[in-house]
Amino acid sequence: MKILVVGGAGYIGAHVVKALLNAGISVRVYDDLSTGQKINLFPQIEFVENTILNEKALEEALTDVDGVIHLAAKKAVGESMTLPEIYATNNITGTLNLLNAMAKKNVKNIVFSSSAAVYGTPQYTKVDEAHPVNPINFYGFTKLEIERFLEWYDRLKDIKFIALRYFNAVGYDETGTVQGLEKNPQNLLPIIMETIVGIREKMLIFGTDYDTPDGTCIRDYIHVSDLATAHVSALNYLLKEHKSQVLNLGTETGHSVLEMVKRTEALIKPFPHENAPRRPGDPAQLTAVAHKAHTLLGWTPTHSALDNIILSTWALYQKHFPQNR
Repeated sequence: MKILVVGGAGYIGAHVVKALLNAGISVRVYDDLSTGQKINLFPQIEFVENTILNEKALEEALTDVDGVIHLAAKKAVGESMTLPEIYATNNITGTLNLLNAMAKKNVKNIVFSSSAAVYGTPQYTKVDEAHPVNPINFYGFTKLEIERFLEWYDRLKDIKFIALRYFNAVGYDETGTVQGLEKNPQNLLPIIMETIVGIREKMLIFGTDYDTPDGTCIRDYIHVSDLATAHVSALNYLLKEHKSQVLNLGTETGHSVLEMVKRTEALIKPFPHENAPRRPGDPAQLTAVAHKAHTLLGWTPTHSALDNIILSTWALYQKHFPQNR
């Protein structure tokens, strides 16, 4: 079996490729290296350097593959609100190119990297897949539109999909096999790490007046290695059951921004941070219900304890910034 991993040189993509290889699956990576990195490419994979805006190149890359895992997306929430044209072109047009190429090459299985951002402001605390979808940022809108296109391509082209609605991906492979730090990270924990190692002067806490116990946003942080194993399980489900699904991936536990800050300081060292106004498009709380993934995929997160998330991230930053050991 051979799988095309689109965006396989990126942060999540490299961990997914590692999980596929560990499962004995052959991998072809397709990546334009705009955010992915060559250091994340494993020697035993095939690599195609190109963009998802090139449908002809996608068709060629889909030759003799059994399925696709699609992780190539722009994903910074704040940036999506100021540069929607980039997100529309890359996320939506790029995915349509991929689906059209799959239809031409008769590839019938795709695992799609979606997002909890499709839900928008939660109407209840624990968000399940039946929760209304109403994105409050353009990034989330692009993910939801792609899910809708997937539903139509399922009906019209028999392309079966699993859309995995990630909550907050964090951490790094504990064995140190994945070595590339995420480029220009926009998420909380890498920003904390960049502050600790001196890349950033300080870390900003955006909003301290939310309706949460400490006033800061609460998120469901899931270790990237747990996300990766879920992709392998989703792929196996598609190949066996040939049924489309939409599944949450999360730990069902929330941690606040301030909790993450304090625990990181306790485990590593204090770092400069200060309060700042809220950012547009940030809901107060977003935590998962992931029963469907547990039931259908037999999947359970095993790497996502808060200390492991923090320490696995710090271990890689120490390799890249040894002066901070």
